[in-house]
Amino acid sequence: MISRLRGTIVSLGLESVVVDVHGVGYRVGVTTRTIAELPTLGSEVVLHTHTHVREDQLALFGFPTERELDTFTVLLGASGIGPKVALAVLSTLSPDELAEAMLNEDLGALSSVPGIGNRTAQKIVLELKPRFAAVGSGVVGGGSDRGKVREALEGLGYQPAEITEALTLVDAGLGVEEQLRDALRTLGKGRLR
Repeated sequence: MISRLRGTIVSLGLESVVVDVHGVGYRVGVTTRTIAELPTLGSEVVLHTHTHVREDQLALFGFPTERELDTFTVLLGASGIGPKVALAVLSTLSPDELAEAMLNEDLGALSSVPGIGNRTAQKIVLELKPRFAAVGSGVVGGGSDRGKVREALEGLGYQPAEITEALTLVDAGLGVEEQLRDALRTLGKGRLR
């Protein structure tokens, strides 16, 4: 799994950027906010990435901060939300704005995202509000330690939705090793199935 890219920007599109890393160009899907904030062509960039694997496709999605990556991963945990819709959400709302909208059940803010109607907004709030409430107004994924645990679980083959659910049952105040151990226990007991 590719979790971070550091390289030179060789191409900017409307929804993606190509980053050259030692002669290999990686096309990375990004938010419109990220496109606007990226430096010019030829500049170095660091993107925290999510590798999305399907039967017929392997895609990278990149974010300037781990917090945005964690928020993206949480969004993928909602049924019916794929990477394109999750990117649209983060193009419209910052992680802070999204967390506030979730905690306040602000359907209007979520419905302002292209591709999300009122019914989908209700479903997202219903499914994800507990995850946002569990971490309060802080970092959605629980910080860099939480990101490391998430990455380790993804490396072991667990799905993002399973990981997100397991991490809601794990104390974010623990160290990386303890969080990983507790998450594996939760996943191993099949409490999420």
